[in-house]
Amino acid sequence: MKGASLAYARANDVSHALELWRRAGPDARLLAGGQSLLAGINLRLNEIPGLIDISRIGELRGVADLGDRLRIGALTRHADLQADPLVAAHAPAFAQAAPLIAHAAIRTRGTIGGSLAYADPAAELPACVLALDAEIVLRAEAGERRVAAENFFLGLFETALRPFEMIVAVEVPKIGPNRRHAVLELARRSGDYAMAGLVLAADVAGGRLHDVRLSYFSMGPAPVLARGAMAALDSDEGVEAACAALGTDLDPVADLQGGPEMKRHLAGVLLHRAVAGLLGHSPVSGGNHGRG
Repeated sequence: MKGASLAYARANDVSHALELWRRAGPDARLLAGGQSLLAGINLRLNEIPGLIDISRIGELRGVADLGDRLRIGALTRHADLQADPLVAAHAPAFAQAAPLIAHAAIRTRGTIGGSLAYADPAAELPACVLALDAEIVLRAEAGERRVAAENFFLGLFETALRPFEMIVAVEVPKIGPNRRHAVLELARRSGDYAMAGLVLAADVAGGRLHDVRLSYFSMGPAPVLARGAMAALDSDEGVEAACAALGTDLDPVADLQGGPEMKRHLAGVLLHRAVAGLLGHSPVSGGNHGRG
């Protein structure tokens, strides 16, 4: 099946993209990597009158060191996150998550901005920005605004983006000397969406975790910040107490991957593995099967 005919324009820079978008109307879409958008168009799941191609806007690409944080351009591709030395040194969760995303062909085209704007609840990068307390930098013709990751994901494929507003970057605090990240997921086969996944960020000192941030994906209509489990780990109640708190933190729905109880069980399994890995009891890896 092929998509219906639609208009196409290529933007030279961000201002040009926003101007083209306003002219095309609110139902037009920005085209970055297109890994989800074009598939939906070809299956005629989306009725879109036009595309504004932003894929060649250089100012939206790459990773910059801002001193206490990194700025990751919206067009930075998944493969670039995996290979970039600044990301590996200062925001390693992104480097850990990137190889779990789908397959190599997807990673060489898909972008972080596209992933966040699409807001797939089974995607790794939305959970990463949530656990890493990132800010999403947005631009409209009226100017720029910033939205904390905690306030950006509103529901199933729903975000805080306003009409004619685009993601231009993600800014994330640099990792501290005792800060550690772990990204784990469980999937039936390599390349499949995760049945359950987590991103854990914490300071490691004195044989325990401090200042914990824990997010889950494939656990609901949006990535979930597991506040009860975070509090249990922060207060040194132990991983069992944290797993018990997941019963309140997570409200997964049944899907093709399994039912709610199975998903909660997998969430606890992953948390045990992640905590043990950060405390040095076992290596932290991508899980039994990573997507890609």
